[in-house]
Amino acid sequence: MLKVQVSQRLVDQLPRSNNWLLLGLWVILGGILRFTQLAAKPPWTDEFATMVFSLGNKFTSVPLDQAISIDVLLQPLKFNPDVGVGEVVSLILQEDNHPPLYFVLAHLWTKLFPPLGDYVDVWMMRSLPALFGVLSIIGVYFLGKIVFRSPLVGQISAALMAVSPYGIFLAQEARHYTLSILFVIVSLLCLVVAVRHIFNHTILPLGLVFSWIVINGLGLSIHFFFGLTLIAEGMILAFLIYRQSKQQENPLKLHKTNLIRLALVVVGTMTTGLVWMAIIIPQGYGNNMITWIHPIEHILYLISPPFQLLAVWVPMISLLPVESSSLPIVILSGLILLLFFIWLIPYVTQGIKKGLKLDDYRLPLVVLMGFIASAILLFLAITYIIGLDITRGARYSFVYFPAVIVVVGASLAISWDEVKPAKAIISNQWNFNPIVWLKRLYAKLNSNGKLAVYAVVFMGFLGSITVLVNLGYQKYYLPDRFVAVMKETATHPVLIATTHKSLVQTGEMMGIALELTKGSELQDTSFLLANETQLNDPKVTATLKQVVQNMNHPLEVWTVNFYGSVELDNCRLDDKKYPYINGYGYQRYICQ
Repeated sequence: MLKVQVSQRLVDQLPRSNNWLLLGLWVILGGILRFTQLAAKPPWTDEFATMVFSLGNKFTSVPLDQAISIDVLLQPLKFNPDVGVGEVVSLILQEDNHPPLYFVLAHLWTKLFPPLGDYVDVWMMRSLPALFGVLSIIGVYFLGKIVFRSPLVGQISAALMAVSPYGIFLAQEARHYTLSILFVIVSLLCLVVAVRHIFNHTILPLGLVFSWIVINGLGLSIHFFFGLTLIAEGMILAFLIYRQSKQQENPLKLHKTNLIRLALVVVGTMTTGLVWMAIIIPQGYGNNMITWIHPIEHILYLISPPFQLLAVWVPMISLLPVESSSLPIVILSGLILLLFFIWLIPYVTQGIKKGLKLDDYRLPLVVLMGFIASAILLFLAITYIIGLDITRGARYSFVYFPAVIVVVGASLAISWDEVKPAKAIISNQWNFNPIVWLKRLYAKLNSNGKLAVYAVVFMGFLGSITVLVNLGYQKYYLPDRFVAVMKETATHPVLIATTHKSLVQTGEMMGIALELTKGSELQDTSFLLANETQLNDPKVTATLKQVVQNMNHPLEVWTVNFYGSVELDNCRLDDKKYPYINGYGYQRYICQ
């Protein structure tokens, strides 16, 4: 009876009118954070793929093995008013390795805005995922509220999602991950509701069954890794049914109708997935676009995956400037984060233990935590058994990200009204000892549930600012810094040369070219994409030499990510030590 009363008190915490106002506050806060500095960071290769394909253009229109101008290189970023949805879908199936739904939506999104310049606007392309990121705040609110039957859980989950550094990182990329997150949220909601029906011995509504199939099918049409979400759901569902059926007291007997309807969900979802696989894979899935996923063939690759996953989990809640160029700031940030999680992890664990004793909390906590564990096991299995280290891609953890937010939100909600006696708090007597101050702070956080929630949301907010100022989750490529070095250094016309294997290298050069369009300097810069057909291809050396010979001199040749020998007549290598730039390994040659 006590459990029911405690749980009911949590349900009735917030008046309905204040509830909607508070949710509106989180939506506004999350929207401001996601749209602030939206176009400040240069796009990287994957974002260029989104922009080019959504416009209905091709990377193959960029000539290889010849010097080309900035405008020719950026031609795929120009609007093509004659392209329709059908052409976009056909292009995705031929050129990319993702399902087409998001690209179709992005294409339709571009139709809503008039062109602001010669090339597609980065802010406009990123605004769609930012909008989906804002909607995810509402999504986790309803997920927490419905599955835990508590508006308080929904509110805290919404607040955590609004300020999540990881959520903001995904929302500020012109990619499909925030849309996938929305479908993960709804699919998880269907899962928990279905489990509740099964354990209450009630029949799954047909509406739930067909809605679940549609949601799963649409999720697979956005990103194939959404399939990991579905497999993890299946794993925890099968485990719970098996465990309950083996209990000696009140074993679960799955109703025949529920068994049929669950089978219908599985068959319907698998059919959708198989159809997409039949369409995509014969087209040449991947097109050398996933070669960055290292197979497990080195001791470093063997031990790094768990740490790479840990590096994703931390920013889901908080982040500080760990990517600052100042070592003292990095050390201080790391220390503060360490101390914060030393407090937070036991606090959340304690809240979960309390929740497992509450009638309304036990089942959804078990389902969501089991789902998270299953997803992580899948990541490790794909990494260690199949040999593809998908833990390297922080963005792929979108498959279980909403569940983490809601579980943390539920654990914090359980202690919301908790205020321990004053004697449990260390004396407030002034003391300069930092250890005493830490103990005092920990004691206050552990003794006041509301203060603990405020602290977690505040740390998330600091993390979101860290992402916005590019001191956390920095872009993989930093063409703006490379262009800055060129502008400070170049004294002659410039040729930028790279070896080309796939659209990845075209995107790398597009990043540089797009930065050059922002100023008046170096507008006569040329680019060379030397086609590389094999490792250490001697053909690229000859191509570079021939192109340089045919150009006017004096000339500067900047080789960028050029994987081949450089043999240039009447050119000397500049041996000055230039700064390291993420994503761009470069050398400067001066040709007289």
